[in-house]
Parts: sequence; structure tokens; C-alpha cells
Amino acid sequence: MDRDWVAYTKGLLQSEMLRKGVNYKGLVERLAEAGIRETEANLRNKISRGGFTASFLVQCLVVMGVSSLRLDD
Repeated sequence: MDRDWVAYTKGLLQSEMLRKGVNYKGLVERLAEAGIRETEANLRNKISRGGFTASFLVQCLVVMGVSSLRLDD
């Protein structure tokens, strides 16, 4: 499978944010409630670059209340 995994992961997080109705500010607030400190600017940059760890992705998904993911196209 020839895939741009960075773009795929970035798109996955952005689509879950959209699906859950969570903007960057809201995600920063939810992460802060879980003890994870991010600024809105840092979060925007991290997501736009797609440069984040799997643990960060899972943290974001959990604080947004995502309980399952569909990974196929």
C-alpha cells in the first residue's frame, strides 16, 4: 500500500474534530482538562504539519470522546 501516512493521520484527526464539532480552541481546552498543556498556535502547527506522535493522536481522540475509528477509505 503506497500511502502518505502523515497526510492520512492528519486527515484522520481533522475529520474527527469536524465530526465531533471540536475546533482548535476547544481541543486545547479539553486537553488542558486532561492535564495536557498545548497552546492553540502550537496545536494548529502540529496538526497542520502532521508531526505528532501516536500517543498525541490517541490523547486527542480520547478527550474528544471518540470511541471508535473507521480506518478504511
